[in-house]
Order: sequence, then structure tokens, then C-alpha cells
Amino acid sequence: MEYEILRFIWWVLVGVLLIGLMVMDGHDMGVGTLSPFVGKTDLERRAAINSVAPHWDGNQVWFVTGGGAIFAAWPLVYAASFSMLYIAILAVLWTLFLRAPAFDYRSKIECPKWRGMWDWVLFTGSAVPPLLFGVAFGNVIQGIPFHYDVDLRLVSDAANPIMGFIALLNPFALLCGVVASAMTTAHGGVYLTLRTEGAMQKRAQKAAMIFSLIAIIGFAIGGLWIGHINGYIASNLDPNAQSNPLVKTVEVVQGAWLNNYKLYPFMIVAPVLGFVGLIMSIIFNSKLKSGIAFIFSGIGMAGIILTAGASIFPFILPSSSVPGSSLTVWDATSSEHTLLLMLVAALIFTPLILVYTSWVYKIMRGKLTTARIEENSHGMY
Repeated sequence: MEYEILRFIWWVLVGVLLIGLMVMDGHDMGVGTLSPFVGKTDLERRAAINSVAPHWDGNQVWFVTGGGAIFAAWPLVYAASFSMLYIAILAVLWTLFLRAPAFDYRSKIECPKWRGMWDWVLFTGSAVPPLLFGVAFGNVIQGIPFHYDVDLRLVSDAANPIMGFIALLNPFALLCGVVASAMTTAHGGVYLTLRTEGAMQKRAQKAAMIFSLIAIIGFAIGGLWIGHINGYIASNLDPNAQSNPLVKTVEVVQGAWLNNYKLYPFMIVAPVLGFVGLIMSIIFNSKLKSGIAFIFSGIGMAGIILTAGASIFPFILPSSSVPGSSLTVWDATSSEHTLLLMLVAALIFTPLILVYTSWVYKIMRGKLTTARIEENSHGMY
């Protein structure tokens, strides 16, 4: 198999892993974000938590696998992104660390203050990661301040880590954070609508529709905004050459991130899926056809992520300070042999993960009512 094809396949597979993360881990983060608000009583909040408790940790496989795939397939991207976005990534990791004890310890003691504290810990551990993921990707689209010297040593061009983190919180990046947060929260709301009944279901339904609308509006604004920010155009790229980001020429042009849609008109399918998926999710959820709404919500999330990837292709991590040091699909990958071995492993284990995940959701399907929680109090979270 040619090196160029392997590189493109791994660009697609990393995208699939990111979509899997946002769709599968995203809905349980959405549930955690909504649980203090859609659950007005302790039993209702327990119902929300127990709707995702059996499989939230299994969904973390998408996060771990995504990080591992970036490390193995795109080592230069892994090193640069984890260095330049260190504080943001560390904040994501620490909030994720808090989710596990929040699930396990919340109901150990029948004390309202104890349970209330863990409810807000779970909220933080669920709301912060998608927000910061969106902020991080918003900065990737604008470019990260780094470059490589002649020996391919990574050099940060940020003033210092604290100021670098503050610089990440720019208006466009915050908009991307709002979109990411809104679509995961909406996805969680649709899932809660599917799994609950009564007043709690109505609150979850309303929340899902509101956050879906926020995601649609934010996505539309982002699409208009991206035409007015700098994009990158690369030349002298050899898709079959050994990885060396310093041999290409990069031009910075306002609105260049829209060029791919002119060169490859079929790519317009991605943003269309984003809008149509979320709109159809609202329509079906309003009719309490939550299973179909959940599928369309996932399609909408996939469309938004595909839009971001298609817009900046072949770039993976643009450099705002030295554009020639930007990392692309064609010059930031591991060796051909490594990519081939990884592909074999992915073809074996990815179907196993999908089959196992499908089986777990099938076994745990059904409505979670407050009466069921009360009857099985000691067997629930």
C-alpha cells in the first residue's frame, strides 16, 4: 500500500475516533452537565446518573484510543499540540479524573450536602472537557504559535505558559467551545429524553432542543466567521516523501479555509450533515421520537467535526508564527511500516469495540424511573 494512501487512511481514522469520542463520550458528558438541572430531586438526579453509569467508563476508550492514535500516527502533532496546549489539556485531564469518584462516591452517604457536592463535581467533569476541546480546536484553525529549528526541534513562540493559555481564550475559539459544549449537552439531553419519563423527560426534552438550537446558531456564525480569518495554502508537498515539515512552502491568505469547498464541491456534504442532523434531531425530539432524534443528533455532531477537518485539510496543526513549520497529513506522520501495522490492529480491534459497545447498550436499554431507582436503591449509583 502506498505511503500517501496510508497517510490519508489515518487522517480518516483519527477523524472517526474524534467523532466516536464526541458522540459516545459526548452524550454521557451531556447527561452529567444536565443532571443538576433536569433532576429536581435526589431520585431524579440518580436516574440521570444511572442512565450512563454502566457505560461511561467504556466510552472513555474513544478518548484513550484517540490520544494513542495521534501519538503513534502523528508524533509531531502529538508533541506540538500537547506542548502548546499543555494547560488546557491538563485542565481537561483533571476534570476527567474527577468524574470517576463523582459516579462512585455520590450515593455512598445519604447526606444532601455530600451528594450535592458530587453533583457539581460531576457537572464540572462533564461540562469543562467539551468546552476546552472546542476552544483548542478553534485555536488550531487559527494557528498555534510554534516552529521547528533546522534540527527539527520544537520551539514555542508563546510568551509564557500562562499568557499562552489566556491567548487561547480568544473570541473565535470561545465560539468553537460554545458549539462543542452545546452539541454534547444537546446530545445528552436527547439521551435523557429517551431513557426517562414524566416531568424529568420533559425538562430533558426542552434542554436538548435549546442546546441544539444554540449549536446550530453557533455553527452558522462560525461558518461565516471562518471566511474572514487567515487560512493556509501549502505547496511543494510530496505525499509519498519522508516526513519533514520544513520542506514545503506555506502561504497565509484570508478566507483560505474555504478553498477546499471550491476545489472539492462534494465536501459541502459535511456542513449540510451538521445542520440537517441537528434540525432533524429537534423535530423528532419534539415528537418524543427520541431514538431517531439521538441518531440524528450524532449525525449532526459528525457533520460539524467533518466540516472542521475538511476545511483545514491537508493541515493538521497550522503554525501562526512560522507558517512553514505547519504540520500536514503529508509531512507529520510516522513511517509507512508503522502506519501499516497500526492499520492492521485497527481493523481487528475497532469492530470488537463496536460490537461490545452495541451489546452493552442493548442490555442496558429501557426507561429509568424514580420508582425503579427507589426499589433498587442499593444496586444503583
